[in-house]
Amino acid sequence: MEGTINEFAHGHGMRHCRYRGQRKTHLQHVLTAIAVNIEHLSSLPPAAEAPSPRSPTAFQTFLDQHGIPRSKSWRTLGS
Repeated sequence: MEGTINEFAHGHGMRHCRYRGQRKTHLQHVLTAIAVNIEHLSSLPPAAEAPSPRSPTAFQTFLDQHGIPRSKSWRTLGS
């Protein structure tokens, strides 16, 4: 976190804002953050293959062993 703040302060000149007013200043900060995120993403090596799916949890295995259906998402249980 401190490295990111240092990068904003020194690398992108965020100690001084080029605009007046809170709305314009906020917009400048948001756009600078987007630019920094794009820089970080572009420097990552490309993924060779898709990550393998995670193994089921102990609770999911229990449900499967006892024939209890489980929904794709636990958020849909109340619907």
